[in-house]
Amino acid sequence: MIEIRFHGRGGQGTVIASILLSKALFQAGYQVQSFPVFGVERRGAPVEAYVRLDKEPILLRTNVYQPDHVVVQDHTLLQSVDVTRGLKAGGWVVINSPELPANMVPFTGFRLAYVDASRIALRNKLGTRTHPIVNTPMLGAVSRVFEMPPMDAIAAAIREEVPRETERNLKAAQDAYDEVRRVGLIEHNGAS
Repeated sequence: MIEIRFHGRGGQGTVIASILLSKALFQAGYQVQSFPVFGVERRGAPVEAYVRLDKEPILLRTNVYQPDHVVVQDHTLLQSVDVTRGLKAGGWVVINSPELPANMVPFTGFRLAYVDASRIALRNKLGTRTHPIVNTPMLGAVSRVFEMPPMDAIAAAIREEVPRETERNLKAAQDAYDEVRRVGLIEHNGAS
């Protein structure tokens, strides 16, 4: 079983991202679960959502405490949320950021990737300048970094579940797939 935790802010489409990913994984032949955890339900508040996947039926019905991978939809969360909490050694951390984090120490022992999903969202007219909607670009990055589900499954889920601006969302997902940067395993000295 593989468990993925999403970190985002209210209004960024974090919960929708987890649902779209679960639908794409299901289309790719996996058994899936997707569920959110809300604290304060307001725009801009930190949000977590989870996805479980396996080739076998999933009987577990708990929160995700030790994810295999983490997706961070807003790099400003790195200052206030321990996004690597419980993350298994060697797991991927995929961050929406135009550059690598200044402090690489928290990512020691994990694999790191980043993509400027906010810029991609704005370029594709998803959301506003102050509130870009980054969920579909992040799914494109996830597809490339995790090497699953395939982009055609991501595209099918977007077509099925995103009735507005479908073509823009498809383009944004493909752009992020093409532009994501995989740094790899972060060593103790902060280098990969």
